[in-house]
Amino acid sequence: MATPPFGCFDVIRVMAALRIRALSIAVMTSLGMAKGSYGFNMVAGVHDRHVEKVLVTGGAGFVGSHMCVALLEAGHEVAVIDSLENSSSVALDAVAEITGQRPVLVVGDCRHRSALDQVMSCMRPSVVLHFAGLKSVAESVVDPLRYYRHNFQTTAQLLAAMKRNEVFRIVFSSSATVYGDPEVLPVSETVQTQPANPYGATKLLVEQMIADVVRADSRWSAVLLRYFNPVGAHRSGLIGEDPTHPPANLMPYLLQVAVGRYDALPLCGTDYPTPDGTALRDYIHVMDLAEGHLAAMEYLQGASSGTYTFNLGTGRATSVLELIGVMREVTGLELPYVQHERRSGDVAALWADPSKAKRELGWVANRSLADMCRDGWAWQSKHPNGYCS
Repeated sequence: MATPPFGCFDVIRVMAALRIRALSIAVMTSLGMAKGSYGFNMVAGVHDRHVEKVLVTGGAGFVGSHMCVALLEAGHEVAVIDSLENSSSVALDAVAEITGQRPVLVVGDCRHRSALDQVMSCMRPSVVLHFAGLKSVAESVVDPLRYYRHNFQTTAQLLAAMKRNEVFRIVFSSSATVYGDPEVLPVSETVQTQPANPYGATKLLVEQMIADVVRADSRWSAVLLRYFNPVGAHRSGLIGEDPTHPPANLMPYLLQVAVGRYDALPLCGTDYPTPDGTALRDYIHVMDLAEGHLAAMEYLQGASSGTYTFNLGTGRATSVLELIGVMREVTGLELPYVQHERRSGDVAALWADPSKAKRELGWVANRSLADMCRDGWAWQSKHPNGYCS
């Protein structure tokens, strides 16, 4: 494990700098310079904000880096712990370019007590946003033990470190895969959980662990966010999804076909019981998703002890072929695909009923599928080889 590159005094100096920069961002925002049309997607008047010290686990990854942008633009102080096994510190350089502020980075594994204790004792976070973990459905089917061991140990160590350092609020990045192949669509939070693959099973296991910790100690409160299929990128094109292995998800693979890294998209399953035979999913823009986490964090500011579960999705079902069609329109490219058999662990259709999040968090997903494709293309066309470009 790498030694974190700073001590407590370094953190104090960085935090002081962040406060000064936050004032600059606040001035820019008042002049309409900081966020532009990508403001915070909250129903007006639901929550008021105050500054938090936020620890983001897995904050250099795809969703985590976009979360850092949303947090910094909202005026919060941010530290990241990330092993960089499946991510890049360059993403945080880009976050700094977007926001004018660079999150403090601890290079370390959340399964290791020393790394967690160092960042928590130095920063004294008020809340943790937990993204760290393995996330490939296909990979989890091939190597389930790795997924159970890694995702369970990561959260168990994190919760123990939070308790030692008296941090009792957490927002967990869960997944709609906990629903498996539901009998009723769209799925609400009351639908029975029945994961269809080991990845979803590990997410449900972690949800249960967090709920048990909260139930045992009234100082704790937690939000579990079951989100659907995050895609797209920040509209600047400076950060985006950069898989370190061949992409396991549709959008990054399709974008890499667009820049010539692959000849064709493997279209896994064309015989599903859906209108065009391809799987139906609820694709959500990654910035909408980040803003949903921000809404959940603010929800915890006034919540009593308990575990609160919300779906984050658009409520719209889109087929694989429909997404390919929109991406073709955005890029102007043919984007060929080759039909393959269904992939083990995948379900035919899954999309959200997000009404509870709108009602209780005051959050809605506003960006369209075209926005997702356009912003994803902005990222990939500028970075054909990812952060190594």
